[in-house]
Amino acid sequence: MLSKSNSKSKVTIFRCLFVILLITNSYGQNTTYNQFWNEIQFNQTLSKKWATEIDFAAAYSSKESSPNLFDNTIQRSIRGWGHYYFSPRWKFSAFIAYFNNRDVPEIGQFESPETRFALQGIYYFHKTGYTLSTRMRAEFRHMKNEDDDYENVFRYRQQLKYIQPLNSKFLRAGVVYAITSDELYFKSGAKVTGESFFDRNRLNIGAGYLFSDDFQVELTYCNEYLPRNSGNQTTNAASLTITFNNLIRNLKKKIEAKKHPEIKDEE
Repeated sequence: MLSKSNSKSKVTIFRCLFVILLITNSYGQNTTYNQFWNEIQFNQTLSKKWATEIDFAAAYSSKESSPNLFDNTIQRSIRGWGHYYFSPRWKFSAFIAYFNNRDVPEIGQFESPETRFALQGIYYFHKTGYTLSTRMRAEFRHMKNEDDDYENVFRYRQQLKYIQPLNSKFLRAGVVYAITSDELYFKSGAKVTGESFFDRNRLNIGAGYLFSDDFQVELTYCNEYLPRNSGNQTTNAASLTITFNNLIRNLKKKIEAKKHPEIKDEE
């Protein structure tokens, strides 16, 4: 049974997220789009302290005149990570990525290829029955503007994330878990992204399932508010994330086991 202090902490977290959602939707909103985001992540453990990751992602969007999530392909990206597990509570990461932001005038987006580099730290508050974490990320973005010139944009992101296993006290194979998070974005002014200091607010609510320690799926709803000089924008997005851990290593083990079944029998 969870302690009273843990229950109070949960109530406080959900109240904060609810207040942020109210604030987000209190602004004047000119345009709303429905989108679908999907990402496939491949993680590879190198040692107890180090791991690598490569992600492939795509985003699709509706138009003002149509609610169809897949009207336009608006972005494709590839991202390579390095992770360092400093302690049970601290994880430090860095990535370099390429984003192909497509020319989609129907949603006011112009072609803007982008190279991005980021440094990130995550601090985990491990609790019995749930996990709370806060993520800090600093991004350097080199991207093309409407004048075909390239600009540098600095962006800082701060996220609070809550994970609650639903059919177990711990995350393990066969467990369904609920996810909720909120993230604030702040950026430097630039022609390509606008002059406002506040970039956006992103609220996520959803669930995930651990098929095994090496394979999991998450499906979430995202509400994103973007203040822009040309008019504020709200995005309602369905997001699907599929994660594989040590995929190549596990495939090699299965192939070797089929080639040499006698090794398993001897063990």
